Amino acid sequence: MSSNNLDQLYRQVIMDHYKNPRNKGVIEDGSLTVNMNNPTCGDRIQLTMNVEDGIVTNAKFEGEGCSISMSSASMMTQAIKGKKIDDALKLSKIFSDMMQGKDYDDDLDLGDIEALSGVSKFPARIKCATLAWKAMEKGLTDGTKE
Repeated sequence: MSSNNLDQLYRQVIMDHYKNPRNKGVIEDGSLTVNMNNPTCGDRIQLTMNVEDGIVTNAKFEGEGCSISMSSASMMTQAIKGKKIDDALKLSKIFSDMMQGKDYDDDLDLGDIEALSGVSKFPARIKCATLAWKAMEKGLTDGTKE
């Protein structure tokens, strides 16, 4: 597939998650709630998660922002459901490396998340893409301490 066709496919995936977000909403009995914003562009997110026996059993988000921040939140909530906390945090590290243009474990199937790889070419947009991931990290590291 040519680079131009791949870019177009990635744009379509991002716009699909933006227009039809997965896991949009609030978990009323969410054990973890994290609110974060990106003051430079106005993106904001509220992430709610349920964690049972060290596994993220549910994750939803509410928020406002650009197509990149909202589609990234949609993709992230899909990716972490059913994952152990350590695996969700590892996935976040891989995503962060991808956003910074660093080498990452490309043996791992990132699914739709890979559509955001082009964001690394636009440094001003990296914070948009990572907002939901930072919220997840904060919730899983700060919120699960006994």
